[in-house]
Amino acid sequence: MKLNYKRTILVGFAFFLICAFWQAYDNTIPLILTNKFGMSQTWSGVIMALDNVLALFLLPLFGAISDRSHSKKGRRTPFIVVGTLIAAVALVGLSFVDLAQLNNIKEVSAIDDPAALVTIYEKEKDETLLTPDGARFTLSERFTQEEFSAIRSQIQEGEKTHTNPDYTNYVVPARQAYAWQVTAESPATLVFFIVLLLVVLVSMATFRSPAVALMPDVTVKPLRSKANAIINLMGSAGGILVLALGMVFATASVRNSLMSYTAYFAVIAAIMLTALVIFLLTVREPEWAAQMVQDSVRYGLEDKPETVEADDGMETYEAQVQPAVKGGLSPEEKKSMIFILLSIVLWFFGYNAVTSKYSVYASNILHKDYNLTLIIAQAAAIISYLPVGMIASKVGRKKTICAGVIMLATAFGVAAFLRDNSPAMLMNAMFALAGIAWATINVNSFPMVVEMCSEQDVGRYTGLYYTASMAAQVATPMFSGLLMDKLGMTVLFPYAAVFSALALVTMRFVRHGDSRPEAKKGLDALEDMDN
Repeated sequence: MKLNYKRTILVGFAFFLICAFWQAYDNTIPLILTNKFGMSQTWSGVIMALDNVLALFLLPLFGAISDRSHSKKGRRTPFIVVGTLIAAVALVGLSFVDLAQLNNIKEVSAIDDPAALVTIYEKEKDETLLTPDGARFTLSERFTQEEFSAIRSQIQEGEKTHTNPDYTNYVVPARQAYAWQVTAESPATLVFFIVLLLVVLVSMATFRSPAVALMPDVTVKPLRSKANAIINLMGSAGGILVLALGMVFATASVRNSLMSYTAYFAVIAAIMLTALVIFLLTVREPEWAAQMVQDSVRYGLEDKPETVEADDGMETYEAQVQPAVKGGLSPEEKKSMIFILLSIVLWFFGYNAVTSKYSVYASNILHKDYNLTLIIAQAAAIISYLPVGMIASKVGRKKTICAGVIMLATAFGVAAFLRDNSPAMLMNAMFALAGIAWATINVNSFPMVVEMCSEQDVGRYTGLYYTASMAAQVATPMFSGLLMDKLGMTVLFPYAAVFSALALVTMRFVRHGDSRPEAKKGLDALEDMDN
């Protein structure tokens, strides 16, 4: 037996729509919070951590609830349907609140408008502000009103046009300070924005664990690294689609820093709903899950489940998908579980700091289009998913993950030295390396966690996996944002490199989840069948 690629791709549409949402969320929400509401990087990080705070509790909860769900559509599908519908509608609603805040700061919202710059200057000329690099300045000491109002977002040098450093260093911080004063005087729009944001985040949290748990539900253990590669490939495809859409809407352009996101969010919602429709029309969860259990028993991966007779004499779906109960983790397995979860925390500390802050970093430090750089990273990941899954099946998941962590630390370490005058191809190359590294880590880390549990606890252990990753993502936007406020934005990549390196240390203590004896026996049996 070989992996059913078509089936795995169809299951992956749930992860496709999840990643499409999060790509749009991570890229645009920090810009809305800083540019339109005028929040500092620290407070923006606090808001960006909300989804992860909720996830700490909701992902394990809904993973466990879905384990024990009883539905004709399966254990996971109902959660995916309800969560996606609410999230898509709320996302569009969020764009209207964003538009309302844009109207609140309409006096300064026109880019390169002298009248808007005069308004900003009069309001902020005596305030102490910070450049993106962390240098303090006072407008009235650095510019006259006439000089400040003459600053433009773009400057021409020969045949090339590029972002004006004076604009990002002085105009943007002053305008953000103005926006924060408007927000503080009339906080109702911000409150409404956060409330609606919570609705979106809760709805997404209700089905993330069930959606991810669906892959091991329908895939036997020895094939899960390969299957997870396909699932991650689908997720990256969703992310790349949104990044390409960002280029179409020019969301990274300095001239669009105060754009309305209504049309953009509406298209994202449409992408999510289209993926949901494809998922519903093609995925037959109960049938595929029951078949996986039969295959697991057949190849000696699980004990035979007890058959429960319903009133009509037919086997119930619950009986078909519940193998015999496996005992709890052994002491050595518990130790490995703790260290793999700790490793997940550490590499997410580094990686999520970059993904949640890079749109702001690229705009203010590199003066580059973050969409293109992130597309390169996603494309590199997509190319890597299948090869790293195959490599892991040969050399083991642990060794493959460690190689990925080394690549990730290297990419972030080199990126720490790059600035706006550095070759664009060098930053793109580092993000390509980071994409390959992240694919190498992601494809194998989740299977290592669920390898140590029985099939009836997949949802709960999926929740534990996401609890570890979300715990990091709760803290790292706030911590990295605080450091960026205090030390300047250039601290971002050194921060990410250090935490990635620490993950390599903790992975040395992981001893299980790589190649369980029964999984190896099952893989040998599968290979014998193929031969």
